[in-house]
Parts: sequence; C-alpha cells; structure tokens
Amino acid sequence: MQKRFSGVVVPMVTPLNKDISIDVVGVERIVKLFAKNNIHPLVLGTTGESSSINELESLKLVEAAVNAKGINQNIYVGLVGNQVDDLIERGNKYIALGADCVVATLPSYYGLSANQMLLFYQSLADKISGPVMMYNIKATTQMSIPLEVVAELSKHSNIWGLKDSERDEERMKICIQTYKENPNFSFFCGWGAQSFGSLKLGADGIVPSTGNYVPEMYKLLYESALNKDWKNCEKWQLETNTVAKEYQKDKTLGESLAFLKYLMSKKGLCNKTMMPPLTEVE
Repeated sequence: MQKRFSGVVVPMVTPLNKDISIDVVGVERIVKLFAKNNIHPLVLGTTGESSSINELESLKLVEAAVNAKGINQNIYVGLVGNQVDDLIERGNKYIALGADCVVATLPSYYGLSANQMLLFYQSLADKISGPVMMYNIKATTQMSIPLEVVAELSKHSNIWGLKDSERDEERMKICIQTYKENPNFSFFCGWGAQSFGSLKLGADGIVPSTGNYVPEMYKLLYESALNKDWKNCEKWQLETNTVAKEYQKDKTLGESLAFLKYLMSKKGLCNKTMMPPLTEVE
C-alpha cells in the first residue's frame, strides 16, 4: 500500500554559518543530496537542534528547504516547544511556506497525563492548516505517548502518522501491526538500528539520523526492502550500524550531533558550527 507519507525521512542537521545564522546554501546542498537518493528531509527535528533555533531562523530554514525541494520530495518540519499557541502559529507558518507535514513533539517542561497528550495533539490537528504527525521521543521528553492515545488520535482526519523513536521492540511491532493497513496513518521507525527490522515487519518508513552522512546507503537499504530483498537490506543495516557508531558510541546526544556535523564538514556538506548551548568538535 502506497500511503501519502512513506519512505526514508532523514532528520536533517541544521547547517549554520559561523555567526549561528542559517546557512541557506548548506540547506540547499543537503536537501538536493537527499533528493538524489530518494530521501525526504525532516528539518527542525532533534538532530536539527530544533529546541535552540528561534522563529526567524526557523522560518529561513524551512523556506530554504522548500525552495530546494525535488520532485516527489516531501519536506517535514518539526514542532518543538512548550507554548501551545506558539506551536500552532509556527505550524501554520511552516505550512504556508510550503512544508508538506509538521511533526510535533510533546511539550516537555511538565509531565503530561494521557488525556493532556490527547488534547494537545487534537488542538494542533484542529488548528494547523496542513498534515500533522506525532513524534514520540522519550529520550528528550521523558514521556511516552501511550498506545491507546495513539489509537484515538489515529482517527483524527488531520493526524497522518507517528514517528516513534522509543527503543521498545514490542511497542514497535504493535504499532506496525495496528496501522500498516490504515491508508491514512503512517508509522515511521525513528530507531535507526531497527530500520531493517521495522521495514520487514511492514513499517511505512524510517527516520535514521545517520542518513545525513551516508544517504546513499539508506537509498540502497530502502530499495532492498521495497524489492523484499531482505538479505541485502540486512546487509545495509549492518553497514549503517557501523557508521552510526562513529559518532554515537560513548557520547551524549548533544555530543553525537556535534560529531555528526564534524563528519559532514569533512565532506563539505556544512560547517561544524553548533547552536548554543551545544558546542562544536574542536
């Protein structure tokens, strides 16, 4: 089943100039590289340092990504913050600029009840003028969206899917089984090491940060999955796991993102500049 949203969606690093403004040329360079490899960018995600980028620069980033967009390429944009009205306003601005979908993370200053999570996403979906997806990332929010909340929200006409980065294999299997036959709701696995496993089970897409550095490997991994060549798909999983260890092993999330940018700077894709409070690799 070909759903509206599927495939490889890479949570794109945010290229920055030395003065920490958005490097528009770098954004265009990376988006076009992704397009060559049949990859969709998620800008302003966790890998994109979204929580540290102000509205003006975020709008500049989204506009640059949309302007560089290739044929059949979707631009996903993250929504991160604690002020709900601000998130709704930004979401509508991103859609107006040409974003294809906004991907919203739970506000994380307060621990939220299941009902509060439900009301949050319903409010976004009711008031944002384009497709909304949920983003479950326990590593940063310290919360997990309960599966019964996901099930209820999957019925909303403007909620198009879930990106799930929680490292829970049983949860992943349940989600894939539950939604793989739903034409209007996509499940994206945000756990890079489970790209092969999730696709074999029937996930609609994957969201691997390592795709910033080796997009060509994920093109081959996903093509193998489409062809049900699971042996080759697993081979590319093992290859990408090795690459991921280069910048993730024994590092905090912030340190790993800085090292990923450092590796990309060696390829001439972007500067190694990080948005404070994160710092670049010396």
